[in-house]
Amino acid sequence: MQLYQRDAISRAVTLDHDALAAVEAGFAALGRGEVVQPPILSMAIEEANGEVDVKTAHIRGAERFAIKVSPGFFDNPRLGLPSLNGLMMVFSARTGLVEAVLFDEGYLTMIRTALAGAIAARHLARENSHRVAVLGAGEQAERQVEALRLVRDIRVVDVWARRREAAEAYSETLRGRGLEVQVHDDIPTACERADIIVTATPSREPLLRARDLPDGVHVTAMGADSPDKRELDTTVLTRADAFVCDTRAQSEVNGELKAFAGRETPFKVHELGQVIAAREMLRLSEATITVCDLTGTGVQDTAIADYALTRLSG
Repeated sequence: MQLYQRDAISRAVTLDHDALAAVEAGFAALGRGEVVQPPILSMAIEEANGEVDVKTAHIRGAERFAIKVSPGFFDNPRLGLPSLNGLMMVFSARTGLVEAVLFDEGYLTMIRTALAGAIAARHLARENSHRVAVLGAGEQAERQVEALRLVRDIRVVDVWARRREAAEAYSETLRGRGLEVQVHDDIPTACERADIIVTATPSREPLLRARDLPDGVHVTAMGADSPDKRELDTTVLTRADAFVCDTRAQSEVNGELKAFAGRETPFKVHELGQVIAAREMLRLSEATITVCDLTGTGVQDTAIADYALTRLSG
């Protein structure tokens, strides 16, 4: 058994086309029905403002599978500690023996989450998209733009965040990467010229509304990954010409579909893996509005862990 630390993992795995292909292949396998993926195991540790999620999946025929343990303790910054942490355990799919422990401290989760946003845009956004509006100014907001540049010629970024100082700091980081960036005081203005909108916040109430959506926009919603979080108003989902999620079951519990809890959705729900595997064309015109809700899946974790271990041991 091998033990790898974050430094080695981050040198081996970056936001690049090879990593994107590995995660996209995992989604496609899920869409073809080739994945065993149990529900998320989630546990709250309320007295410490913490939570722990465990995700896993097995891609049939693959040599390995991973189990990821992902703690989030949100008072940690007051102690000078990161709020997110975690590790991935990689097992042989033939013998069940542990092959490696990837003590990545949440790095691989950040990578596969950013790549999922790029994969959604690759299949749903207009090919000539060059302007993205980002709601949020944290690490995932930054990484989403970086990953998007793998699949679209992103040149302009419009930023909104609850704290203006966070938005300004974020914008300086993006300008340092050669992007034109504008900071906005409200969401409608930030989104009015967007080709792609990315929501990457911990919001517990809807931020984006149908009236904020320009014709032809693609929306990727990243923030709602637990029952108490929401970023999209119900009108966004009903206005969309195509609604896609990573898995319907997770979106109904943790994602944006929980807005329709206990009742049928008035629109068809597509899953991203099936869109990829079947090469579905959901964008029918330049005016088509698409929405993708990503809650994070075990197959992404197995795909990125297998890719990381291949790079590390090769």
